[in-house]
Amino acid sequence: MQNLLIASQIKAVDAYTIQHEPIKSIDLMERAAEAFMQLFLARYTNPKTTIWVFCGQGNNGGDGLAIARLLYQKGYKHIKVFLSDYSQHASTDYLKNLARLEKAYPEIPIRRTLEEVQLSKDDIVVDAILGSGLNKPLTGDYEKLAWFINASKAKVVAVDVPTGFKSEGEIDPIYKGIRADLVITFQLPKINFFFPESGNALATFKVVPIGLAEDYMASLPSQWKLITATFIRKTIVPRKRFSHKGTYGHALVIAGNTQTMGAALLSAGACLHTGAGLVSACISAAGLIALNVSLPEVMYLSREELATTDLKKYQAIAIGPGLGVEESQQKLLKRLLQQNKPLVIDADALNICATQPSLQSQIPAQSILTPHVKEFDRLFGVHHNWWQRVQTAKQKAQELQVTVVLKNQYTFVCLPNGDVCINTTGNPAMAQGGMGDVLTGMIVSFLAQGYAAETAAILAVYLHGKTGDELAKTDGVVSASLLSANLPKTLKKISDMDA
Repeated sequence: MQNLLIASQIKAVDAYTIQHEPIKSIDLMERAAEAFMQLFLARYTNPKTTIWVFCGQGNNGGDGLAIARLLYQKGYKHIKVFLSDYSQHASTDYLKNLARLEKAYPEIPIRRTLEEVQLSKDDIVVDAILGSGLNKPLTGDYEKLAWFINASKAKVVAVDVPTGFKSEGEIDPIYKGIRADLVITFQLPKINFFFPESGNALATFKVVPIGLAEDYMASLPSQWKLITATFIRKTIVPRKRFSHKGTYGHALVIAGNTQTMGAALLSAGACLHTGAGLVSACISAAGLIALNVSLPEVMYLSREELATTDLKKYQAIAIGPGLGVEESQQKLLKRLLQQNKPLVIDADALNICATQPSLQSQIPAQSILTPHVKEFDRLFGVHHNWWQRVQTAKQKAQELQVTVVLKNQYTFVCLPNGDVCINTTGNPAMAQGGMGDVLTGMIVSFLAQGYAAETAAILAVYLHGKTGDELAKTDGVVSASLLSANLPKTLKKISDMDA
């Protein structure tokens, strides 16, 4: 896992790196500008493009001035600079980089009033006005400048963060800042990049390393974590010689109804494809033929038999996909909750808990809840933004000692210790029904194989998205059944990397 840091911590990392590398602050700024420029050049290859570099008077503006100089050195001769002199104070490194630019390339136009600026949709704006320390909406001249740039329809590339965008905390419902087509951010992504409201401020972001002190960053306290491929590779236990089906556990999937049997089949299939040694599906009798035809490896357990079955024979149990919310399903869920055995609770099982709030306190510790946004708000109350949702998910995970998997483009896995693990795999090609059913099957499979609840959830969300990413390279739309069928390939690739 990789620590994600808030803006004040990143500032401390800068200071630590400057002191302990050691390196002068102006040279660290040069390194950041060089990293920005390299990615910029790879993305925008026409040196005849007019590039306006808008600079504030802080260190973000200093980055912009260095970027303007470096781009000009690389043959981008249509560089123009705008200085937003709206503050009475300018940073030392900003002033140094301004002097460097004026001395090296006095021919580069420098403008200080918007009346001197003409922007077209064919231009590129490098936004280096305000950096990551902002914690309030733009006002006054900065708000006017943001409006001016947005109205121009020019392509915008922001340095570290778009001007007007907060690195962490609740994102303002009415965003007044600059809207960036691309953000090139330094060393670590900003926490708020992963929240859906960030879509108003940036289309995409890329992270470039600038040589900040990695060990120091890892030592800083943070409840925000990024799920990494390295962590996944180290965590997955390879299948060993002389193992057998009993080695990999017996999972029970309780799902499906007369008209929603597909959810049960997707969930049971994903459980099978993720590696559980034995899989049983507790479904209504109406789905038995479909189960035998599509998943002959999966065993059938009738709803009637479930009432008298010793649940200790199952290493993991999932309930909810396509289940229904009628009285019979409510009784079934209540019986399972009374067993005090950790569960994977999804879909209709969550909806039942939402209509009967007293059931929340009965959810066994170490269970995993997998709501999408509507299920989450039904369960825990209406929220006005995603920052509020994640704070509630953190609170509930700690209060109930469960793992909450709050699903979205970037899924938040909230752990009982208060950590929030953010998953970055997955893509819009996966935006189809049934994906949540597949994820539930994967989680219960990893639980059956002996992984801890937190680990099972993290592995599942990462591999679910990673499989979708691989399929999206050749398929414009990725169905849930296709993704499920390809899970073994993803697992093998990861296992082969460690071989």
